Amino acid sequence: MSKPVKELLRKELTGRLEGVDSLAVVGFSGVDAPMTHMIRKRLRAKNITMRVVKNSVARQAFQSVGLERVADLLDGPCAIAYAPDGVVGVIRELLELGKDAPTLTVKAAYMEGDVFGAERIAELSKYPTRDEAIALVVSAATGPGRKLAGCLMAPARKLAAVIKVVEDKARASSPAPLPEAA
Repeated sequence: MSKPVKELLRKELTGRLEGVDSLAVVGFSGVDAPMTHMIRKRLRAKNITMRVVKNSVARQAFQSVGLERVADLLDGPCAIAYAPDGVVGVIRELLELGKDAPTLTVKAAYMEGDVFGAERIAELSKYPTRDEAIALVVSAATGPGRKLAGCLMAPARKLAAVIKVVEDKARASSPAPLPEAA
């Protein structure tokens, strides 16, 4: 591959990696073309990008976007996979795909400065995704307020129920109004 072509590939990869702070390194040796097509189709449906990279070009691109630690993860034929909402969902989907394609492996992952080797990939898949983490935080933040509102409303509900019972008894015990004389 000529230097100008490598430079074009590096620039294109650098542009795609702008803003990416987490990604997975995927080993795909032994995956045939139909399986690769199926894998890419399923990943695309989940808004996950997977790119087969030339390691030397990828190392240069990683260094230019501040992902130097990821460059050390590239070993042998590999691809990188990333998504806008984080690497946890990517890892989960790749592990699910690994059931259908046993030669597809997740070699490593990088998430916000932390490197996860192959031995920690299963641990990473148990982390909450970005959306799940936001939901947990919102639930934790609104939980006490919801409980406080319930405590404040409970006496008012009881009082309203008592007033309703008294009103119903008063209507039941009072004589019917007499019709007016003409």
